[in-house]
Amino acid sequence: MKIKRQGFAIRTGGFQTGMIIMKANTAISETKGQCPVNSHNEWDPLEEVIVGVVDGATFPPYHITLEATMPHHQLPVFRENAGKPFPPEQIAMAKQELEEFVHILEGEGVKVRRPVPVDQLQQYGGPGWTSTGLYDAMPRDVLLVIGNELIECPLAWRSRYYGTAAFRPLLKEYFKNGAKWSSAPKPELKDELYDYQWTDPADGEPPHFVITEFEPTFDAADFIRCGRDIFAQESNVTNKFGIEWLRRHLGDTYRIHVFEFSDPHAMHIDATLTLLAPGKLLINAERVLEVPRIFKGWDVFSSPKPIIPDDHPFYMTSKWINMNTLMLDEKRIIVERQDEPMIAALKNWGFTPILCNFRNFNSFGGSFHCATLDVRRRGKLESYVLDGE
Repeated sequence: MKIKRQGFAIRTGGFQTGMIIMKANTAISETKGQCPVNSHNEWDPLEEVIVGVVDGATFPPYHITLEATMPHHQLPVFRENAGKPFPPEQIAMAKQELEEFVHILEGEGVKVRRPVPVDQLQQYGGPGWTSTGLYDAMPRDVLLVIGNELIECPLAWRSRYYGTAAFRPLLKEYFKNGAKWSSAPKPELKDELYDYQWTDPADGEPPHFVITEFEPTFDAADFIRCGRDIFAQESNVTNKFGIEWLRRHLGDTYRIHVFEFSDPHAMHIDATLTLLAPGKLLINAERVLEVPRIFKGWDVFSSPKPIIPDDHPFYMTSKWINMNTLMLDEKRIIVERQDEPMIAALKNWGFTPILCNFRNFNSFGGSFHCATLDVRRRGKLESYVLDGE
């Protein structure tokens, strides 16, 4: 069904024709007997996805890593509420939006899987440190899918040491049905990993990050998949050591390209640069001052500035989370329902926006891309950029 708003057409999720749903279900049934995990890029037709849960979301214990990544005006909130649950009314509103999101995905013929939430208030630790948890809302941060392989990431935050625990039942199931299941070296998270003297870089000073090269660490959300090419950034959670571990682990089949952006608080690449389809790139022009040469010949779209009100609570991210969309295929894209400039821009660029309320979920530090892990897309491994660029 299509409706008209502000002069452009919008597809509404959950009200598609039976024919569309039937086609998608047929595609899923054709995968029986094949590996249940298959995802090479950000745009092949989506067949199965994990969607996170916000139940039990908890402020992490205060740590220097928060100062390098969180909005500075929110740091007092983190200090005052360290180790305490997020406000229950905010969890409830975000949970309601997640259910709407799941309903839309299922209406578009996508199989949705959910983790089993764990107790984030339970204390744990290692030699020299203790912590409590964070949440199970962002599978994109903690797990990386490359082809038919699921990789557990070596996360730099102590509050995410057990960040994949809620997803373990699914990992076991996928492995038993034929997927590869790997885990990067479990980090020690000793004080040597962190620069406790970290301060904001001065104007004109090159970025420096709060984590050292003591051991390999990386979040999956610092990598964008483009077939045989994977685009990455160093950040306040991903170091050179971690990128090199992944490079060697994947071998010669893949090429990892490391970009630098104008973002002193870098944490996750998918609100700076995202891939919409073959030859179509979406950038945050405030951070991407020069488009990497590897995208020569691609259509480059500059994201509209976000219009989220200043009084909306953003504990863990900037307003540029509006870029954090999810492609269902090369045309259909999930976008926040109230983000009218982004909706209009995507329509003008030839995409089909599917709208979902998600602003309350945004408060927890992510959007549609963060909240999902695309386990299976209908496609094969290909190259989309020129060799040698």
